[in-house]
Amino acid sequence: MSAPSSTQAPPPRLLWWGVAASALLMVGGGVAFALASMRAGSDASASPDAVLVTLRDGACQPNALTVPAGRSTFRIVNGTDRAVEWEILDGVMVVEERENIAPGLSQTLSARLREGTYAITCGLLSNPRGTLTVTPSTAADATEKPTLTAFIGALAEYQVYLATEGAKVARTAEALDAAIRAGDLDGARRAYGEARTPYLHVEPVAARFADLRDAIDPSAGYLAGREADTAFTGYHRLEYGLFEANSLDGLAPVSSKLVADTALLRDRLRAARLGPDDMAQGAVRGLRAMADTGVSAGISPYAGNDLDEFDAQLAGLRKIEALLRPVASQGAPAALAEVEAALTSVDDDLRSMRGTGETPDFSSIPSERRRQLSDALHRAADTMERLGTALGLGEGGA
Repeated sequence: MSAPSSTQAPPPRLLWWGVAASALLMVGGGVAFALASMRAGSDASASPDAVLVTLRDGACQPNALTVPAGRSTFRIVNGTDRAVEWEILDGVMVVEERENIAPGLSQTLSARLREGTYAITCGLLSNPRGTLTVTPSTAADATEKPTLTAFIGALAEYQVYLATEGAKVARTAEALDAAIRAGDLDGARRAYGEARTPYLHVEPVAARFADLRDAIDPSAGYLAGREADTAFTGYHRLEYGLFEANSLDGLAPVSSKLVADTALLRDRLRAARLGPDDMAQGAVRGLRAMADTGVSAGISPYAGNDLDEFDAQLAGLRKIEALLRPVASQGAPAALAEVEAALTSVDDDLRSMRGTGETPDFSSIPSERRRQLSDALHRAADTMERLGTALGLGEGGA
């Protein structure tokens, strides 16, 4: 008979308390990270001349704003009990936005606006919109953008890239729809990941088409009924069914609509006429959205493959940097070097999180590591904005 072990198992109650304490630490770390992420863009950076907008349940306060043409700064305060977003829209085009504004906190937004009338969203997507009137300004007239001649090559190549990737968006949506209609759950899961990649490549431009974005890529958190809301459509509704509900039930109409919506997106991307400002600011917006919303809230809430999606987003943003590089290497080499170093830092962080084995679920990444990635993305956005300024692209504004 072997001797009994001298190491005794802890009492069951002690084990229970240990598990509970670990869970509380994880939750506390996540909450602390979310609050730190929101405070990073809040009151500390607000200009004393910032236009104050408070988001209430169902409305903006005030609901109508007037500012002069040129650069304006807005301070958006969330007076509701849910994380919300605030956007400036020119028709269906998103001019500038702030997402994931936590309850009771605020964020600032700076935008260079031309004379005209704009719409503003007020929290949830279902809420009535407000208005923003931009009046003429002699100061704005004095800051006209430089000639586009130096950027013709970059713009032409980016147009080809958008058209090519837009065709892939539509084609992969059709493959996803086919797998769902065939009743192939595993095949649909694989097709879902393949469908997301080209969309994330073109997201800097696609996300500016507010109507299509709200149909193709809405987040349940911005809908009154969350996952049960009838406006919860597109990629994430399919993701919810495939990975959370583990079922194809009710997904065929959703995937069929996604096919139609991505075909419209393909056509809009092909017809888009962009300026160099749009390229630079698309990269800035994309990096800030990743830092403020993607890293804190995640972008793949049901499948958990956030790291794959971050890689795809970054590839689309790096494409913009690569196309601007020939002009920047001549006109702003120091600013370009800063951008390249900042993007390399983001790459290194993502590679470190992924590790050498199976890709981890993003929710398992410690809050300190996620905060580090968020900081790296903010630095990359700041350097890209400085590059835009150095190249004379609207002082880095929208």
